[in-house]
Amino acid sequence: MEISKPEIKTDVIHEELFRKYLRVLKLARTPTREEFTKIATVAAAGILLIGMIGFLIFIVFEHKLMLGF
Repeated sequence: MEISKPEIKTDVIHEELFRKYLRVLKLARTPTREEFTKIATVAAAGILLIGMIGFLIFIVFEHKLMLGF
């Protein structure tokens, strides 16, 4: 006895997915200068914060004898 795989209509799935992507692209717009500046500032602050945390971890592990570990 052989089990047959069910037929999945991928054309319908791809067409529906394409419609969803198209709807999102139609709603999207270019950010204003003020919005872009805020986003860039928050992203830069996050990068600096993560960098500082990494640097502090590096310093702790590099000088653990001086710190008494």
